[in-house]
Amino acid sequence: MEFRLDDAVDVLSRTPATVRRLLEDLPQRWTHANEGPESWSPFDVLGHLIHGERTDWPGRARMILAGEQRSFPPFDRFAMFEASRGKSLDELLDTFEELRSDNLRELEGLDLTDDDLDKTGRHPDFGRVTLRQLLATWVAHDLGHVAQIARTMARQYGDEVGPWYEYLPVLHRRKEPA
Repeated sequence: MEFRLDDAVDVLSRTPATVRRLLEDLPQRWTHANEGPESWSPFDVLGHLIHGERTDWPGRARMILAGEQRSFPPFDRFAMFEASRGKSLDELLDTFEELRSDNLRELEGLDLTDDDLDKTGRHPDFGRVTLRQLLATWVAHDLGHVAQIARTMARQYGDEVGPWYEYLPVLHRRKEPA
């Protein structure tokens, strides 16, 4: 599918409400459970999404639009462990909603053109990337983490589903890296 900014914004605007509906008011046995060592709980994933809102997507987009040729600052994929410490799930849900709303409002206010979407920045690992690629990645990143939250939650009942286990690929497909 070809990237369209309005479609991307439609998806990105739904992620906070989707995550809220999945997690709000659930006990910690759901929200803090993970898939084993070196995996993330839904709480961790939410913290990671917040960290991206603060330090990744909008900042990199601004760098591209400003024509900066220096490499994007590296993204700390694990910063949420410290940043979320001591916070409640409700605090994280509210923070994610607020940051995403602010970031989408800023994005929409840019009135981006196709020429803007073709502007490039420099990723520390991939080299030249376009704004279009960055924004498409933001959408795919969101959807991947929504799927990760659902998968992590489903796997909590992996031992309880009995003979249906083989018919539930979410329970036994190889775990993707966090």
